[in-house]
Amino acid sequence: MFGSLGGEPTGAGTGGNALNFDSYSQLVITREGRVLTIAMNRPGLLNAVGHDLHVEMGRVFDEAADDPESDIIVLTGNGRAFSAGGDMEWLGKQIRGERNPFVRELRTIRRIVHSVLDCPKPIIAKVNGDAFGFGASIALVCDVIFAAEHARFADPHVRLGMAAGDGGAFIWPQLIGYAKAKHYLLTGEAIAAPDAESLGLITFCVPAEELDEKVAAYAARLAKGAQSAIRYTKMATNAPLRQLFATAFEIGAAYEGLTLDTEDFREGVTSLIEKRRPEFKGR
Repeated sequence: MFGSLGGEPTGAGTGGNALNFDSYSQLVITREGRVLTIAMNRPGLLNAVGHDLHVEMGRVFDEAADDPESDIIVLTGNGRAFSAGGDMEWLGKQIRGERNPFVRELRTIRRIVHSVLDCPKPIIAKVNGDAFGFGASIALVCDVIFAAEHARFADPHVRLGMAAGDGGAFIWPQLIGYAKAKHYLLTGEAIAAPDAESLGLITFCVPAEELDEKVAAYAARLAKGAQSAIRYTKMATNAPLRQLFATAFEIGAAYEGLTLDTEDFREGVTSLIEKRRPEFKGR
């Protein structure tokens, strides 16, 4: 993303092609001034992430980094949720033993998280509603996280009999420490936005009716700043996270893959489909 230390980060306003909004169908992208807003657009499914949305998110942050007409990125979800995580179609394929999609999707998820961490432009998560599973992971790797008071964050993989392999086990401990992170990861319990702010999981919790205004004002503030200094500072701050992610994600993905062959995983997904409590057997 960067040129030499003496030059401008890629996308600093020189060179590159403007982001083509029409090349996306799962994302709604808008630009106001130097602020680019990327909205996940599956509101009827609470922005659950399926294959097509994975693919688009796997390239949008790299393309946004090179967009010469923006300096700040806002990520949000359309409708009443930020993102409910993985969709039922994907889960159904896993209990049917269709593992090629699992391998393919994990490669894409790795690309998404890495591109957020590696994008030199500040990324603000505007969490307008619940952020669960991968929805929580992608919000929490953003640089500044605003959440509406009613929003909740959770990584409920274990409640489906799955290991938390898509980034949650990587980012939660970095934000709130291992003791608290293990509680939320091992139980899948949700944390409300006010408590998430108190623990340091997110940056700001605000009343829902003020969310748009607060994020717009913060983005405008960053947009008025010295962009090279801001971008180089982000990249320096994220350097340890990028190194840790390179190792932690591979381990988490491997363990998640192992849990897909357990009876507990099949029971977890089946119980979700049937809208009942799972009865795990520990095998």
